[in-house]
Amino acid sequence: MANAKLEALREKFGNADGGTLFTPKYQKIASKIFSEGGKRPAPYSGIPTLLDAQQATLEQASELQVALYGAPMDLGVTNRNGARFGPRALRSIERVGPYNDALETAPLHEMAVADLGDVPFSSRFDLGLSHKEIEDYVTQIVQAGAIPIGVGGDHSITHPILRAVGRNEPVGMVHIDAHCDTGGAYENEKFHHGGPFRNAVLDGVLAPERTIQIGIRGAAGYIWEFSEMSGMTVVEAKDITDTSFPDIIEKARQVVGSGPTYLSFDIDSLDPAFAPGTGTPEIGGLTTREALRLIRGLKGLNFVGGDVVEVAPAYDQSTNTAHAGAQMLFEILSLMQFSPSLPRTQGKGK
Repeated sequence: MANAKLEALREKFGNADGGTLFTPKYQKIASKIFSEGGKRPAPYSGIPTLLDAQQATLEQASELQVALYGAPMDLGVTNRNGARFGPRALRSIERVGPYNDALETAPLHEMAVADLGDVPFSSRFDLGLSHKEIEDYVTQIVQAGAIPIGVGGDHSITHPILRAVGRNEPVGMVHIDAHCDTGGAYENEKFHHGGPFRNAVLDGVLAPERTIQIGIRGAAGYIWEFSEMSGMTVVEAKDITDTSFPDIIEKARQVVGSGPTYLSFDIDSLDPAFAPGTGTPEIGGLTTREALRLIRGLKGLNFVGGDVVEVAPAYDQSTNTAHAGAQMLFEILSLMQFSPSLPRTQGKGK
């Protein structure tokens, strides 16, 4: 019997290439990823792009469903700089995906997605001008009908992004971070990376009652009273356990509801054991497995944009932080496949 089974396996699989599968749902995936003869592009070849997406220009955003872009700017940091190298670091990661087993999607093959490159900053010294240029850039993506997903840069970039995506209607937000980032002005500057969400609420582009902040920890809770007083829901890292995870995911879904929602992922939400390459590391954070579980639990929410920020590769002796950031970017991109706001106009779907 054992020999007969072995012979049957040899007959079926002996000469089959990597793109030939016998389970229909697996073959459906493989047919999108592999070309004839079981060939697919080498992950270490070609010009690096975010998630190995095709390249496009801002002028081509109207042809896309999702536009990836970089915002290499860290003029808003209050601690260690270096997140300006985040987009380049994520582009250098040679393999993430292409299939998301948990969400059952191959996003780069099932949506019209491209990397538009980086926001073309006019100055490497002017924080206010950089924020204006981010807002203008993302506004053009939104007006073109594509969902923007950015890579920072420090977390101050999310304020001008929210000004673009929430211009017509304030959005809700799932914010995964070690810090609430709702602080006030420091040394006469209020647009730093510790205050983007206070600024966004005060600008009327972020709905605080539809905002949940997850993974919060550290010794700075006293400066984030705005989160509580404005009506945001804060989930501290110490309250995240295996048993509480389903409740936290359900709470996030209840808080943001069915309205337009933004997803902002700060890499320092992860414990420094998993992501040391960041500007303000805080011990006691999420594991990469927990972060995946959290993001994947948001499937079906009405996401209209997202970002991954604060990857500062100079503080990482390996590429672990950038690799984790690229994986979270892939997870966020995968969620867009199931968002009611995904553009489905003629010529954009696949």
